[in-house]
Amino acid sequence: MNDTPQLGIGIGWRPEIADTVEALSGVDWVEAVAENVCPGHLPDSLVRLRERGVTVVPHGVSLGLGGADRPDARRLADLAERAEALGSPLVTEHIAFVRAGGALTASPVLEAGHLLPVPRTRDALRVLCENIRVAQDSLPVPLAVENIAALISWPDEEMSEGQFLAELVERTGVRLLIDVANLHTNHVNRGEDPAKALDELPVEAIAYVHVAGGVEHDGVWHDTHAHPVTAPVLDVLAELRARVAPPGVLLERDDDFPPAAELAGELTTIRETITAAAAVAPPRPTTAEAGTGTGTEAEAGAATKAEAGAGAEAVRTEERGASGTDAARGRLALSEAALLSSLVAGTPAPEGFDPRRLRVQSRALAAKRAGVVAKVAPELPEILGKGFRPAFLAYAAHTPMRGGYRRDALDFAESLLIERRPEDSAARRRLTLWWRERAASRPPRRATRLLRVARAALAGR
Repeated sequence: MNDTPQLGIGIGWRPEIADTVEALSGVDWVEAVAENVCPGHLPDSLVRLRERGVTVVPHGVSLGLGGADRPDARRLADLAERAEALGSPLVTEHIAFVRAGGALTASPVLEAGHLLPVPRTRDALRVLCENIRVAQDSLPVPLAVENIAALISWPDEEMSEGQFLAELVERTGVRLLIDVANLHTNHVNRGEDPAKALDELPVEAIAYVHVAGGVEHDGVWHDTHAHPVTAPVLDVLAELRARVAPPGVLLERDDDFPPAAELAGELTTIRETITAAAAVAPPRPTTAEAGTGTGTEAEAGAATKAEAGAGAEAVRTEERGASGTDAARGRLALSEAALLSSLVAGTPAPEGFDPRRLRVQSRALAAKRAGVVAKVAPELPEILGKGFRPAFLAYAAHTPMRGGYRRDALDFAESLLIERRPEDSAARRRLTLWWRERAASRPPRRATRLLRVARAALAGR
């Protein structure tokens, strides 16, 4: 991992704060959501940052490397294209699944609209490793994968998060993007000790670190990226720095952007946390160096390494068996589809899951959809006013996503028009015209049905 680039202190680049990011002092690099960047028309702000020598890393959110299907070739090509257009030294994605169903389950494809946790099982690890190898072979630069925050736990998991990540790195050589806010989230929501996870994972594989804010409601931590970074998250950052000097640390903020002075203050706090942790507790030996000491410490390091190696060999032995990865994909496909169907389509909770926590996750997914649709189709909240959010949440409660967020916005508008809503005729006419302008390429059967609705609405002017 010695070729990991030294990035420094960075911030997530978002169009809403592009000018602020450019003006902030001490920003060594930025990270941009890959799906929001068009390689042929890079935002002027990113062009200027690159001209100043600021590194830009594309951060993908839609590959679904933890899903049962192999990574989509088109999505991989798009990610590779963005890495090349930005001159990036690496790209990043998530250890998560974002869709389920399809050919492996002979059922419709369901989209989560957000990142969902994979089960820490041998099946899931086997599939994830192969998916990551496919991605690595398709990308022009190294890949790093991120641990995610979760509101729910899978039953009958076979590994801790640290063990899962350690085996993943050993078998694929992939780098890690460790989000300390997500470690804190999983501590609150799933009772997992961040220090234990940091002790178990190979910290020398860390490419960089995410730091972000969140908020707690009724004992559940929501990783919002829309609140200030809290002290417990900074404590996890200090724990990580006590073990290794990360090549880069990045502040994430996706919504409710504060004034520039507050962002600058958070960056300063992150720097101070890293400096203080380094002064108090210099980096410990990495997992690669464990066992080079003496006495009990060396024995413990050797035992940990032996256990990790034995686990990885067990997985390799399983892969050589008759069932193979395809069988693992089939089992994982069924379990992920059952979970996602429960979350977005209202089907019963799969056995072993906490129904109450699934309801929390389901509401969180619907709220995420509403927020993103409001961004990609800002005309909808403008037309519907205060009625937009409750109407969308009611729609999302019984209508799963079938594509991206723009498709979701069209489907939502369609559902309202079919029900002759909104009740205000002027608002309904505006919604009808908005839909007609954007739905020209829809299948004829659906377009014909909606045109009838549109004509009826226009006739009521």
